[in-house]
Amino acid sequence: MALKLKNKKAIVTELTEVANTAVSAIAADYRGLTVSEMTELRKNARSNGVLMRVYRNTLARRAIEGTPFACLHEVLVGPMVLLFSPEEP
Repeated sequence: MALKLKNKKAIVTELTEVANTAVSAIAADYRGLTVSEMTELRKNARSNGVLMRVYRNTLARRAIEGTPFACLHEVLVGPMVLLFSPEEP
């Protein structure tokens, strides 16, 4: 399903705010994980205060430009999940 420009801008704005306030970030390839494994990972991340989401790579690249995590730009290829922690490195 195609996203409208308004929705894309909202996603980029949200992710930019998250990236600017986060202490650490991880980009991980989630190929090979089952749905139940991904659900468990999300549950654990949420309980530890970590934001975990799958974003479109093009939107994620735009959002992290100018943030402390701009170095992730090169690894955003393929199926990636982004994890941001506002408290723990």
